[in-house]
Amino acid sequence: MAERGWFEATFERGPMGALLLSPDGSIQRSNPAFRELLGAEEDPVGHKLAEILASGHERLEEGRLRAQGEEKARSLHGFTLEAVGRKRRHIVDVEFYPQSNETGEVTGVLLVFHDRTGIYQDSAATARLFHQAFLHSTNAMELTDRDGFLIDVNPAFERIYGYRREEVMGARPNLVASGKTDRATYSRMWKDLLDPKVGSWSGELINRDRGGIEHPVLITITAIRGDDGAITHFLGVAVDLTEMRRLERQALHSDRLVSLGQLAAGVAHEINTPLANIMLIAESVRRRTADSWTRGRVDSLLHQTDSAARIVRGLLDFARRPEAMVGEVDLADSVRSVTGFLMGKQSAAVEVDVALPDEPLLVRGDREQINQVITNLLNNAYDALNGQGQIEVRLTADPERVHLSVADNGPGIPPDVRAHLFEPFFTTKPEGKGTGLGLAICIGIVESHGGTIDVESEVGKGSKFSVHLPRLTSSGVERPAGVRP
Repeated sequence: MAERGWFEATFERGPMGALLLSPDGSIQRSNPAFRELLGAEEDPVGHKLAEILASGHERLEEGRLRAQGEEKARSLHGFTLEAVGRKRRHIVDVEFYPQSNETGEVTGVLLVFHDRTGIYQDSAATARLFHQAFLHSTNAMELTDRDGFLIDVNPAFERIYGYRREEVMGARPNLVASGKTDRATYSRMWKDLLDPKVGSWSGELINRDRGGIEHPVLITITAIRGDDGAITHFLGVAVDLTEMRRLERQALHSDRLVSLGQLAAGVAHEINTPLANIMLIAESVRRRTADSWTRGRVDSLLHQTDSAARIVRGLLDFARRPEAMVGEVDLADSVRSVTGFLMGKQSAAVEVDVALPDEPLLVRGDREQINQVITNLLNNAYDALNGQGQIEVRLTADPERVHLSVADNGPGIPPDVRAHLFEPFFTTKPEGKGTGLGLAICIGIVESHGGTIDVESEVGKGSKFSVHLPRLTSSGVERPAGVRP
């Protein structure tokens, strides 16, 4: 009886939550500490765990069944417990104790809850938790010893920089340095890291991956110190800003296009008037003179005036951007018609390989504007080949987008030139051959249709321009991003 009284007193007055579960998992008893832990106003006797817990009941049930079946104590560490109708969650450790009668028959399982919420535990479970966070972080993480040699990197580091973990062990983090970060930045970094009152540094660096592609990163480095205050390790966490910088450039580019459109709309017509007068006067002079030198100079004047007029026409096309005649457009049909027309006008020494699907690929947009994009990309490919080579036109689709690519085996585009391809007035063509507005117009049209355009190129191996547009279902409904049929 004394033993029974001791159990009763411990169960009811103990500081730790306790539940007594029957063999079928029903709650036979609960103590005040458990009800306080869950914030329960009523005694949950007679309920199952799944009826009172919004999270954590699966693991508790699993632990109960194993303790009951094996007839020995078990424990679970560091998992989340949340009561139904309560927003607060608790991190708990739970011990499972099988209960039996005088004949040895299991009569239930006693669960004892240790609330660890907000309490730091220097334990194997906590270490495993932090290691999982290290492995699954989307940011590149690197750990070095006190001398700055890498002793571990996470999968995000491997993905961003292209190096395998085993390759970088024992190397220094400057393995991914681009050389474009100034010495003053590194001096400030080490000054803060070695100062016990600061012990960390954050800033933006330009790193470089295995393939030579630069990655702007926002990196935070922390000096880890032992009990004696001496530095034992350095932990670096880098946020890759590449995509953010791309979006910033895209927004800046869009702003520049808007400004240019406003400028063009204001001055293009004013420029057209004197250009037209110059051409009329030049033609008049040419008709009235028989002098070959004068005729030659007039022809040169007319040629230059015509170049200026083409630039103005390009500006007007860019600035007008009439309201799109939006409807269903079969991109396969558009590609078929544009390629057929241009093949009849361009050099026969250029081989054009067109691969189109048999079924229609529908997008929502203005057919004329979409045809203009296809025409510009094909003309650029022809110009890059200088009359001889190969062009591949491919049209594919996934459930969300239609993908059009135009590739040539021309000389390719250097990286420093690729960065400016979509800027207005930027051209690689000889003087008088291009206005530098074609790709600027293309990207404006594609983005106004909810799409994107990108370029891949390698010097000496050619270039590929790809357009990605939202796909329509057969019923004309645009597929929202991320939704699969």
